[in-house]
Amino acid sequence: MRDNDSFGTSARRRRKFDDDDPTFVKRSSPSSEAAWDVVEEETGWSSWSAPGVQHGPAPFPDWVITEHAAKDTDRGVLKTGKEADVHLVERGVPGTDRRVLLAAKRYRAAEHRLFHRDSGYLEGRRVRESRVTRAMAGRTAFGREAIAGQWANAEFGALAQLWELGVCVPYPVQLLGTELMLQFIGDDDGTAAPRLAQTRPDLDLLADLWWQLVDALRVLARAGVAHGDLSPYNTLVHDGRLVIIDLPQIVDVVINPKGADFLARDVANMAKWFTGKGFPVDPEPLIVELLHDAGMRV
Repeated sequence: MRDNDSFGTSARRRRKFDDDDPTFVKRSSPSSEAAWDVVEEETGWSSWSAPGVQHGPAPFPDWVITEHAAKDTDRGVLKTGKEADVHLVERGVPGTDRRVLLAAKRYRAAEHRLFHRDSGYLEGRRVRESRVTRAMAGRTAFGREAIAGQWANAEFGALAQLWELGVCVPYPVQLLGTELMLQFIGDDDGTAAPRLAQTRPDLDLLADLWWQLVDALRVLARAGVAHGDLSPYNTLVHDGRLVIIDLPQIVDVVINPKGADFLARDVANMAKWFTGKGFPVDPEPLIVELLHDAGMRV
């Protein structure tokens, strides 16, 4: 999938992240209301050319707007969570029909942030400066800011790597500080693609989605990584394609002491959902295969 599709949830009210509330079901069909919050804020010139900005892998998809004359308009909150908020942003070139919807994932300021999952995922990651490492371990204000930067950089890097490997993930448009601009997976009116958890596929589509997932997991394993928090709540389905999202906690399977456990949990979580929907899956053979692909002894 290389179209401008969606990321996350579109709704008029603020929503939680997938890992915050596994019972949450997003609105899956368009309504007479706008698909985003009614508040619109023109944030000024596009940040594409801002100092320090990092861009996604080249060649850029045709829909990516790189013009200096482009402007960004915040269309409101798509979803909100403990670590970050995701906004719907329209980037367009005034006086033309050039426009695109993006998902802007903004990690929160240190005083409002709670990184509830980072202790296990950050094992095996290294930063150059020992003072930064100490601050991160001590959860000082500076350390929490550094952790935020690690999450944003890790997700940007993971998406860029997986995109180039052909995995179906949102294209990472740019990274500026702790704001990550992503391809929006959904429709032009701002209606987001549903999460896998809220879909009701027939058996044929269910089987196809499973094998799409297996193919993606094989690519990740051969690259030596695991999603680390994979579930039906952070995968989307759009035009019959399974799209993997939310990758800040991506895990190096070999370096991280718990890497094999994270990989196994990813597979088990997904296998349980598919089995419950009528497509029986035994996760164990796939776990063994993926660990072998990742270069681990089983």
